[in-house]
Amino acid sequence: MEIQLHDKRFVPYISAAELDWAIERMAKQVAAELNGEIPVFIGVLNGSFMVVSDFMKHYKRPCEVSFVKMASYDGMETTNQVKQLIGLNQDLSGRTVVVIEDIVDTGNTVEELHALFADKNLKQLKFATLFLKPEAYKKDIEIDYIGIEIEDKFIVGFGLDYDGLGRNLPEVYQLK
Repeated sequence: MEIQLHDKRFVPYISAAELDWAIERMAKQVAAELNGEIPVFIGVLNGSFMVVSDFMKHYKRPCEVSFVKMASYDGMETTNQVKQLIGLNQDLSGRTVVVIEDIVDTGNTVEELHALFADKNLKQLKFATLFLKPEAYKKDIEIDYIGIEIEDKFIVGFGLDYDGLGRNLPEVYQLK
């Protein structure tokens, strides 16, 4: 079933069941790799709130969670400039940090986050994303955990929005 958000129409793309499967697989992979550690998961707001919530439900080991707020989109277009709107205020020295993103496309936010954590004296920094657009991602920073690779198309739902609408959808739609 098509949906309309503002002036654009979207068609179903990825079901809620597929999203849950991808997130559960990522959580199990992270848990297996970080066995014995208590990682700090950092969600990137606004888009990652649903991904982080479901990831936490599937992650069965001790952990901490926090958020940063970054912005790089205006409507459907990336501004190519990332602004940090809310930052971290905790000491992460010697800790393993796993940044959880909803989507990685250009990689500008990943690059900004990498720089943000560069002077935090971390044990290690890893990146997880529910969606990766390999065609669009041209940065040298490794994405350690990938839920689903997708085409370079505009999507909404499950935390992703078009000008503020669509974040509440339990599945993902792509631009028609």
